[in-house]
Amino acid sequence: MNKKAEAIQWSTVDYEHGSLYIAKTEKGLCYVGSPGQTFEELETWVNKRFPAAVLIEDRSALNPYKDELYAYFDGTSRTFHLPVDVRGTPFQLQIWEALKQIPYGETYSYSDIAELAGKPAAVRAVGAAIGANPVLITIPCHRVIGKNGALTGYRGGLELKQYLLQLEAKYAGARL
Repeated sequence: MNKKAEAIQWSTVDYEHGSLYIAKTEKGLCYVGSPGQTFEELETWVNKRFPAAVLIEDRSALNPYKDELYAYFDGTSRTFHLPVDVRGTPFQLQIWEALKQIPYGETYSYSDIAELAGKPAAVRAVGAAIGANPVLITIPCHRVIGKNGALTGYRGGLELKQYLLQLEAKYAGARL
C-alpha cells in the first residue's frame, strides 16, 4: 500500500529583528523557527519529524498564522487561537500544555513548570521537553527562566527570548 506523502507548508514571518520560518500540516502549525535559521535547518527538522513529508512554500496557507504572530508582535493579541500540530512524547505534550498556562507578561521557573505538570522531581526532564518545543512563541517557552531569575537556554536564542519578554512586559499592562 502506497501512503500519500504529508504536505508541510512553509513560509516566513518578518519581525523587528529578522524573520522566522513557520510551517504547518493540514492539522495546524507544527513549527516556528529561530532567527537566522537557514532553510536547510528547516528541511532537516521536517525530515527528522515527518520523514515522508514534502515541503511546499505556501504563503497564503500560512497567512492566518502569520496574522496571529504579527498581532502578538504589535501587542494587539496575547493569545494564539489557531490549531497547532505538535508531536512528541506524552511527557513533552504534558509540559507543552503546562507552558500554555503561563500568563502573558509573566515568567515561571523550570521548577514551577515541573510543579504545574505534577512532576516536581523532574526539573531536568522538564527543561529537555521545553527545549524540544517545536512552536516557539505560540507555546510560550520563552516565559521560562532560571529559578534565580536568570535567562537560560532558548532554542530561539537568548536575544529573542529577551526581546519577547520585553515585548510582553511593554504590553502586559495595556488594555486590549
